[in-house]
Amino acid sequence: MLKSMTGFGKATGTFHTKKISVEIRSLNSKSIDLNTRIAQYYRQIEPEVRKQVSRELSRGKVDIFINIDSIGEESPVSLNVPLAKSYYAELKQLNDAIGESTTDYLPLIIRMPEIYNNEREELTDEEKKWVLNLVKEATDQLNDFRRREGEELEREFQERINEIRGFLAEVPKYENQRLEVIRERMNKALDETKLKGFDDNRLEQEMIFYIEKLDVSEEKMRLGNHLVYFEETMKKESSGKKLGFISQEIGREINTLGSKSNHAEMQVLVIGMKDNLEKIKEQILNTL
Repeated sequence: MLKSMTGFGKATGTFHTKKISVEIRSLNSKSIDLNTRIAQYYRQIEPEVRKQVSRELSRGKVDIFINIDSIGEESPVSLNVPLAKSYYAELKQLNDAIGESTTDYLPLIIRMPEIYNNEREELTDEEKKWVLNLVKEATDQLNDFRRREGEELEREFQERINEIRGFLAEVPKYENQRLEVIRERMNKALDETKLKGFDDNRLEQEMIFYIEKLDVSEEKMRLGNHLVYFEETMKKESSGKKLGFISQEIGREINTLGSKSNHAEMQVLVIGMKDNLEKIKEQILNTL
């Protein structure tokens, strides 16, 4: 079954005092392209998150968001007193050097870098595993989304293939008429030139050779086979790239039909086939 490369998945949960949310979004891409925005506290597990998501999603431009939405208890924070004293000494020395009268350095000191000690707890193996399970839940949801979109793609492809097959079925009704028109046109051209003394047998052979070059029997057969192959392939998972190759082959046969047709009604059929094939190609770009 087909999958779309577009999808969205979200999972939330609470670990002790933390409420965590994981969101994963994907769009079409030729390969796997991961972008992450992970809360600083969980940055150390980013390689494992990337590996897990790559394995589960295989292709697509994927954005991963892991946020700590709320924390029930504030992390212990304390002032770095030795650093504050050092800042005070430096500021006082600078103040004396430039002759300013200001002596209230506290508002400046509390805005200095690393003035606070944030005694953050270590990330345990248990919490790492829990977060990775949350990521797995989000990717499972995204894959479910992709499968639902894939069902829509499959219906769209089948409709377009049926349209092309319908146009192809109309081609035979114009073939004999087309050849007769060509034959008459050639005879008329010969009559108008008033050529005399030419070999009728040789002329007939040349006309047969020319008409055989315009025969589309092989193109019809190959096109019909490609349509069947496309239908069989789209029943298989992760077949988007292969469908792209098959659609190229379908396009070649349609183009050859068009170049050989030499008939207005057949050209209309060919244009209808091309229109449906272009719609297939557009959707294949978003097929996993």
